[in-house]
Amino acid sequence: MFKTKIRQLISWQRLLALLGLSLLIIISLHHPLSAQAVSEGYNSDQPMQRGMIVRLKPNDSTKIETVGADDAEHMHGVVVAANDAPVTLAKDGQKAFVATNGHYDVLVSSQNGTIKSGDYITVSALAGIGMKASNNDQFVIGRALADFDGKQNVISTVDVKDSTGANHTVSVGRVSVDIGVAKNPLLKAAEPNVPHFLSKASEVIAGRPVNAVRVYIGLTVFVITTIVSASLLYGGVRSSITSIGRNPLSRKSIIRGMFQVILTGLIVFITGVFGVYLILRL
Repeated sequence: MFKTKIRQLISWQRLLALLGLSLLIIISLHHPLSAQAVSEGYNSDQPMQRGMIVRLKPNDSTKIETVGADDAEHMHGVVVAANDAPVTLAKDGQKAFVATNGHYDVLVSSQNGTIKSGDYITVSALAGIGMKASNNDQFVIGRALADFDGKQNVISTVDVKDSTGANHTVSVGRVSVDIGVAKNPLLKAAEPNVPHFLSKASEVIAGRPVNAVRVYIGLTVFVITTIVSASLLYGGVRSSITSIGRNPLSRKSIIRGMFQVILTGLIVFITGVFGVYLILRL
């Protein structure tokens, strides 16, 4: 009976099923499913070019429009051709197709310098056109998979204004990008809006820049703790000296009580300092 059960468990059908499952796992590891298998159709009130960075139109999620640098957090995806993806989800009349994941060409400019493979891409001053992301840009459309130096594979040149109002000519081209809207991993934390000495002190304690809220909370806790502990110490010592003057025979017990008050004050102060340390570090 036992041997029969063993034979049933290791029947050739089960072995073939396990073998097939193993092959599927191995194939999926070596050839992961492409995220660019699906694009979605939309309508648009403006002409769209392949590679444009777009957002969903406010109050009408069936339409898309180009997105500007001041609205980068609403980036939705990139315009692709109808046959760029094996599967396209669209309704009749929808002629603009958008991919939100996968490897696709994106229109980019040289506004922020040469783009290298691995650089993060965000939207530039030209609506719908990308550029190399800096550590001040909050959101990115994805990561470049190729280079663009603004000299080769140039589609056109456009004049843009910088922060000073001066015009600069930038080159526009297409570069392959691993699409995926996300927060910029290179985003640099803003300097805390606090006095310089507090900023430096908090940075030394925390080992990194600390935002203004944490700095001021820590300062408040430190001030309150210092006041409470100082009040305990002052009150305990003052009352003890007064008691000794009035009743010299109880000197030992009074001094013992004074040391207990001093110890309590020190414990309160140390606890407060440790609390400030936790506030800045965590």
